[in-house]
Amino acid sequence: MKPADDLSTYAENTWCPGCGNFGILAAFRDAISLLEQAGIPRSQLVLVTGIGQHGKIFDYLNLSGFYGLHGRSMASAQAIKLANPALRVVNFVGDGDSLGEGLEHTLFAAKRNAAIALIVHDNGVYALTTGQFGPTSARGYRGPSTPAGNVEDPFNPLALVLEAGATFVARGFAGRRQHLAQLIFAAVMHEGFAFVDVLQPCVTFNNTWKLYSELVEELPEPASTREEAIRLARRADRLPIGIFYQEQGVPHHKRVLGERLPVPGSLARAQRIERLQQMLHS
Repeated sequence: MKPADDLSTYAENTWCPGCGNFGILAAFRDAISLLEQAGIPRSQLVLVTGIGQHGKIFDYLNLSGFYGLHGRSMASAQAIKLANPALRVVNFVGDGDSLGEGLEHTLFAAKRNAAIALIVHDNGVYALTTGQFGPTSARGYRGPSTPAGNVEDPFNPLALVLEAGATFVARGFAGRRQHLAQLIFAAVMHEGFAFVDVLQPCVTFNNTWKLYSELVEELPEPASTREEAIRLARRADRLPIGIFYQEQGVPHHKRVLGERLPVPGSLARAQRIERLQQMLHS
């Protein structure tokens, strides 16, 4: 196994000291080690990110991947998975990225059971653009765009994707590294759409470290039904973390392609040219 520190890059980390993104980065590095132990080499991992503070995780990991547009990274992730289903695609997004601009992509990926691990850095604000309220901001949140307090109720990300048909739904906390690493590992191993909402405090604009540390509690096991999982997701007195629901289903790429692998099974350039010449001269 390669040492974990060879994942490092030349990029300088510019997250604020104490940012919950550090916990997600550390947990993902741990998850890579778990995946390698399970026989999944890092060469089979592809990262996709949207635009935001979360997206910088791409800069800090020496892995193959693709920067998506704001709110559109899931479209890129699904294209990669359809082109080469042998890859394990991990899409890092922000709550604004995936539940605001990109909400339709997230819900349709859940609906069609696209085999992508979607890791949401959920800090409840648009942190890269200095703390405007977002889809998961609490009512009353005060920021540059809501100086008198946010008047909207937040989305419940888990309930949304459960209703949409997601086959793996989990929540983690950036402050529990080992637990989060296990969730990410399980999400990447899942053969279908895997949604992991990570409670990620933003120390500059929405510091929820104390609140989350007091309210999180680990689930002993997933819910047995989707309806039970939705009830758990809607708890207001506590913040359960863990796998809320998991079931097996045929992933989207197999419904579309069967067992065909478009990229690995494609012809070499010389063969394509030869076939074109044969067609032109036939």
